[in-house]
Amino acid sequence: MTCHNCRSECRKFGKHRNGLGRYQCRQCKRTFTEAHSQPLGEMYTSVAKAEEILNLLLEGCSISTIERVTGAHHGTILKILVIVGEKCERVMAEKIRNVQVRDVELDEVWSYIGKKQKRVRPTDDPNLGDAYTFVAIERHSKLVLNIAMGKRDQATTDIFVEGLRHATAHCHFQITTDGFQPYRSAITTTLSDRCDFAQLIKVYSAATGDEHRYSPPSVSSVEVVPVMGRPDPERICTSIVERSNLSIRMGTRRFTRLTNAFSKKWENHWAAVSLW
Repeated sequence: MTCHNCRSECRKFGKHRNGLGRYQCRQCKRTFTEAHSQPLGEMYTSVAKAEEILNLLLEGCSISTIERVTGAHHGTILKILVIVGEKCERVMAEKIRNVQVRDVELDEVWSYIGKKQKRVRPTDDPNLGDAYTFVAIERHSKLVLNIAMGKRDQATTDIFVEGLRHATAHCHFQITTDGFQPYRSAITTTLSDRCDFAQLIKVYSAATGDEHRYSPPSVSSVEVVPVMGRPDPERICTSIVERSNLSIRMGTRRFTRLTNAFSKKWENHWAAVSLW
C-alpha cells in the first residue's frame, strides 16, 4: 500500500478489529486500513450469511423459512435478494451477447404479484396482477439467452424478442414457440433476416371437477404451423423451455401454486427471476 500523504511505500502494521489489514507509512508514520470490500453495498451482513440466504432462496424456501433458519430479518433477506438480482441481471446483459445458436425455444410461465388479475381494480398499481416471465433457451446447450417479465401482451413480447436479437449472433437458426399470436408479429419483424420460425400449438382437453385446479390438463392434439422460412419438422420442439419453466416453478417459492408465498412487489419478483 502507498501512503496517501507522502506517496511512499507502507509496511504492514497488524490488523484492525474488523479483520482488515493495517499499514504504516515508513516516513510520516501515518497508519491506514486496507480498502473495504462491499459486494452488498452499504449492508453490514457478512458475505457468508448472504450466500446462505441466497442458497436457501434457490432451494425454494420462503422468506419466512429463511428468517427462521438464518435469524436474518425479512427486510434484510429481501434487500439482499434485490441487490444480488440486479447484479445477476447486469452480468447476463453483459455476457450473453452474439451467441452462436442453432435451435431456440420460447415460452412464458405465469405468476402474479400482489393479487390475481381478476382481483385487480382500476385504481391499483399497474404492476399488480398477472406477471408472465418470457424465457428464450438454446435447445442444445440449455443456455438461457434472454428473459423478460410483464403482461402477456404484444408490448412485452416485442421487448423480449428484441432482447433475443441482441443476444444471438447474425447466423441462421430455428425458433419454435407455442401458439401465442404476438410472437408472429414480433419475430417476423425483428428476426426475419436470421431465422426460420414455427409454432407448436397444443390443444388441451377440458378438465372435469377439481382436476382443473390441482392437475394440468391433458393434451388432446398437437398442431405444427410453419410461420416463416423453412423450419425443419424434426427440430420443432418446446420441451426444453417447458422443462425450464417447471424448474423455475419448483425451485422459486414465488411461483408455487396455491400458496401465500407470491410476490408482493414487482422489484422483488424480478430479482428472484434474475437470480434463478
